[in-house]
Amino acid sequence: MKNLFFTFSAFLIFGLALAQDFQGMAVYESKTSSSDMSARFQGNRDITPEMQKRIEERMKKMLEKTFTLNFDKNASIYKEEEKLETPGTSNGNMRMMGSFMGGGGTHYKNVKEKVYVIDKEMFGKEFLVKDTLETIKWNLTQETKQIGDYLCFKATAKVKNPASDFRNFRMREESKETKVKTDEEKKTTNMLPEGEVPKELEVVAWYTPDVPVNNGPENFQGLPGLILEVTKGRTTILCSKVVMNVKDKKELKAPTNGKVVTQNEYDEIMKKKMEEMREMFQSRGGNGGMQIRMGN
Repeated sequence: MKNLFFTFSAFLIFGLALAQDFQGMAVYESKTSSSDMSARFQGNRDITPEMQKRIEERMKKMLEKTFTLNFDKNASIYKEEEKLETPGTSNGNMRMMGSFMGGGGTHYKNVKEKVYVIDKEMFGKEFLVKDTLETIKWNLTQETKQIGDYLCFKATAKVKNPASDFRNFRMREESKETKVKTDEEKKTTNMLPEGEVPKELEVVAWYTPDVPVNNGPENFQGLPGLILEVTKGRTTILCSKVVMNVKDKKELKAPTNGKVVTQNEYDEIMKKKMEEMREMFQSRGGNGGMQIRMGN
């Protein structure tokens, strides 16, 4: 209890001392396990072990991202650092899959106003997802660990998982009947398998009261200190650098371009487009290009 009391006390005292124009910056490395997804290619006779290895390497790179969080007392901008693509290693399916695995666009949130805004470009159309921040019911513990120079405390919770976040996509298990495939079916690998995205996931977060802001990566917030590490399902986001009172301050304003939708509306749009893509993919035998246009 003493540790928790100190955590809240430090947060309040240092929080009051923050200058009006205070701004910090944190760098995060995000990694998502690709084991379930890469297993999809096993057993396909047209994919050699060498091809399997290359596919796994590409998926691993696709699921390893670097983000920067610029924050003040109330607001933040969370944005992926762009990477140069290696010539000759890209294909349309991998790029499409990568767009569903987090990142891209500008992720703004205001913990005081309890809102977030994310601009997303999907299938050539711009969206502006605007919604209310979830009130996360954190369970604070006395367990601690060191992350870099910071002493961190552990907190756990269950959080809602947007249906458009495919990082924790669960493939539907095949029945004994559907496991018997024809030779022609075995030749193709469906990049859009059937399954579901869990509606709720367990989260483990590590926060430090030494950086007393109610913030963290993505939509994580609500703890008495900056979240330096968080694990949600197959994804772990770990802070590798923190800079307090940065000289090069960023304008922390919400993006404004795109069709305004709620999170649920965006999820429904993506669900319908994924179903459309799956049908088109299957109708072409799992091969060939696909073109999907978003409606007005």
